[in-house]
Amino acid sequence: MFKRNIINGVESVMYVSSESNQGENPSTNIKDLKPGMENVSVKARVLSSEPPHVIQTKKGPRTISNAVIGDSTGRVEVTAWGEKAGQLTEGEAVEIKGGWTTEFRGKVQLNIGRTTEVKKIDDSEVPQAEEIPEEMPTAPESPRPQGFRRTGGYRGPRRGGFRRREE
Repeated sequence: MFKRNIINGVESVMYVSSESNQGENPSTNIKDLKPGMENVSVKARVLSSEPPHVIQTKKGPRTISNAVIGDSTGRVEVTAWGEKAGQLTEGEAVEIKGGWTTEFRGKVQLNIGRTTEVKKIDDSEVPQAEEIPEEMPTAPESPRPQGFRRTGGYRGPRRGGFRRREE
């Protein structure tokens, strides 16, 4: 399909794909997940899942559930928020589209929420549970910010010593 645009009197014609996967994010290997990624898509098997429970956050009570999923490259912990809590069932092969990653206790964590799509896929698309490696992606260590002491408190930037003015 072709699309015509006229901008400032200049006409352009461009080809627009009519395939259903237009703009789709390709599936990411679990071992390649890093904190801070958005719009993450993975195909994996649910290795374990917990029932939903309520936690207290700065924004008030939130319902979450935790799970571990894996593909041929490793495993990752998943937190499902709100209405998505409890949607992952142990043993299922799933495709997750639109997730995001964070760091929690030194590990990468995949999050799914309101706008994330979770759908069951054919069992043959992901390895069986016993074929999935134990490795989990870890978050890179961030350097400690300068100006902070181990005992707590902020010292401020170092500016040199005190000098008396001679008159």
